[in-house]
Amino acid sequence: MDKISGLSDELLIKILLFVPTKVAVSTSILSKRWEYLWMWLPKLDYGSSYDSPSQREKLRCFLEKNLPLHRAPVIESFRLDLISSKHNSPESIKLWVVLAVSHCLRELEVIYDNYQRKPNILPSNLYTCKSLVILKLQGDILVDVPRMVFLPSLKTMHIRSVRYLNEGSLQRLLSNCPVLEDLLVDLSVGDRIGKLTVAVPSLQSLSLYVPNSYDVDGIVIETPSLKYFKLLDHNRKSHYCLVENMPNLIDAFVDVDLHNINSLIGSITSVKRLTICSEAMYVEGFVFNQLEHLKLCFGKFSSDLLVRLLKDSSKLKVLDLYEMDDHFHDDRMVYLNQPSSVPECMLLSLQTFKWWGYTGTPGERDLAVYILKNAVHLKTMTISSSEHEVPELEMIKELALSSRASTTCQLVFD
Repeated sequence: MDKISGLSDELLIKILLFVPTKVAVSTSILSKRWEYLWMWLPKLDYGSSYDSPSQREKLRCFLEKNLPLHRAPVIESFRLDLISSKHNSPESIKLWVVLAVSHCLRELEVIYDNYQRKPNILPSNLYTCKSLVILKLQGDILVDVPRMVFLPSLKTMHIRSVRYLNEGSLQRLLSNCPVLEDLLVDLSVGDRIGKLTVAVPSLQSLSLYVPNSYDVDGIVIETPSLKYFKLLDHNRKSHYCLVENMPNLIDAFVDVDLHNINSLIGSITSVKRLTICSEAMYVEGFVFNQLEHLKLCFGKFSSDLLVRLLKDSSKLKVLDLYEMDDHFHDDRMVYLNQPSSVPECMLLSLQTFKWWGYTGTPGERDLAVYILKNAVHLKTMTISSSEHEVPELEMIKELALSSRASTTCQLVFD
């Protein structure tokens, strides 16, 4: 007998966890000693390595035959990646999930592409699984939340491109996850949810994506414990966005096409790091008294908006200007109206300025010169540009010869 086979079952199972599930299962043919060891694996990952139709058919047969015989008392992770699902009926998938849940399942991930319909492949016992901590769903899946739903241990839920049976499905699911901390919801293109409500007192991380073609009436967010917030709302249909105050917020990413962002801005004023991309302006009176790092998408901003943000952010240390890949750059937006007074952060705290995608237009040049001229404690200014957009030597001359309020400021051209 070889030395490895002489090890204890517990140690051999730990070794099998280091290889893909498909490989672990194949060890069953080595000898009787190995025949059933894989059935004790607490982590099962099926589908990603089954590429051809014949392999996917073998996977279906294998799961139907062997999953009911699995021996692990606790399945820590069960993952199904069913990219092409014509070999897997919704009834079979539902049964597999039922079996996994019966083993005190802690993490479930299902990726399912059907392209023709969004069947209900989630069994009712999933919605009352006391042990479930992580739930990730993606693709052509119908989320039909029953009246009896309670997930007392669920902390992470990521749901991408699924369809909800009705407007209340998602809200009912969220309201019965009392310890949920991490939520990601990407709404499906061409679908409809009516009002999207996220009211979760325990939530600490929230990421929402509303595509352009999604039919939504409004968004309501009540998450008082939130620390990280990401909102991508590209829907140009007129809809409201009501956001309650987030006093514990640390990091926010806001990329929206909303016409009015006052409620949104007012809810995130305690943020320390903010990335914002929006054509809409916000009213004066908001104060970002904790903001230290600001990233602004200059594809959609005016210099007036930048100056307003600087005036409202007295503790700002880092300023980044950049352009998102899917946003059109409008040179007309970058035109500096000299403010009557210098923003406080430029006199007291601003240390780092980075401009990615600098094109050297008169408006951009005036803005860069203004910051050099007034940022007293600036340590570095990094300018990144393409040679075909602005000759590097010309750019260096224009900015290097400008007066600087900070004697220690270093210009870096990338």
